[in-house]
Parts: sequence; C-alpha cells; structure tokens
Amino acid sequence: MVFRLKQFISRKFDEEVRFFKGWQRDMKGVGAILPTSGIAARRMASVIDPQSGLPVLELGAGTGVITKAILQTGIRPEQLVSVEYSPAFHQSLVERFADVDFRLGDAFDLKTTLGERYGETFDCVISAVPMLSFSPERRIALLEELLSMMKPGRPVIQITYGALSPIPPKRESYTVSHYDFVVRNVPPAQLWVYRAARGA
Repeated sequence: MVFRLKQFISRKFDEEVRFFKGWQRDMKGVGAILPTSGIAARRMASVIDPQSGLPVLELGAGTGVITKAILQTGIRPEQLVSVEYSPAFHQSLVERFADVDFRLGDAFDLKTTLGERYGETFDCVISAVPMLSFSPERRIALLEELLSMMKPGRPVIQITYGALSPIPPKRESYTVSHYDFVVRNVPPAQLWVYRAARGA
C-alpha cells in the first residue's frame, strides 16, 4: 500500500514538473496553471462512443491526462488521433503512449496538422485547446470545422476556466450546452458540449 502511494505521488509529481516546464516555454499556448485533473479528464472522455468504430480526435493533449482517460474508455490506441502544439509535450506523449497517432502541430491548421487523416469522420472531439487565448472568430471557425468532420449529432467537448462558453453561440450553425462544472480541478473547470444544428 505504501509502495503504491509512493508510485502515485512520484507519477503525479513528474506530470506536474513536465506541465510546468511546458507552461514556462509557452504560457499562452498552454493556457492553464496546472494539468487537467483525472476527474475532469474522465468526464470529458465520457462523451465517447467506443462502439462507433470511429476514431476520436483529441486537441491539446498536454501531459497526457486526457489521453489516458480516452484510452480507458476502451478506444484502441490506433483509434486516437491526438494533436499537441508543444514539441516538449509531444515528445513525452510519443514515449508514453505507444500506437496513439500523435500529431505535432496547430489545432487551428488541421488540414496541415492532420495531413492524410484530414477528412476522416470522427466519433467526437475532446478539446483542451486554450480557446480564450484566441479571437472569437478563430474559435467559431475551428468549431465549425470540427463539427464538419463528425457524424451529425456527435459532440465536441471543450474544457475552459471561464464562467461562460468559450465559443460564442451561433444558433444556425451549432448548439451549446453546459456539460459539467468540475470543482475537483485546479482551477475549477467548466465543460461545454457543442453539436451541429439540425440542417446545418
């Protein structure tokens, strides 16, 4: 029991050190002060339908907390396409998660970042992109692009640390719904879900 506790503390400390180093290199790009909690990550991953047979797209993998939660849903590693902007985080992710398709690049330039996988249909999108660091116009354009890559009705879930949806409403294009408020996250996190509007 004591050994397991020491292992857990060691892993958690290593994860936070990796996160802090990445945050120091790119404060705006990382967009948080600590890694996403396991609780928030599992809530985000809960929107996945492991029976769909479709790949899942993750944006902003960071230290891999959400990546781990996604894989725990039963998604095979090769079914997960994960985008990370930070070269340091990307290298660590590749070393930790064998067979996950990690892409080093910009979530706001998915055509380039996804390469040959651009145009695939995804089950859902799990996003930790720091949306509030970008203009509303860029956020809306990214969301609309993501929704066009999924089956109608499937969700994009986004974590944020503001009180309101980080992507402004646009009723003719997509719906916005509050999914959860995760108190056990530092800072407390809001989860929002977006789906293509009917007929969009």
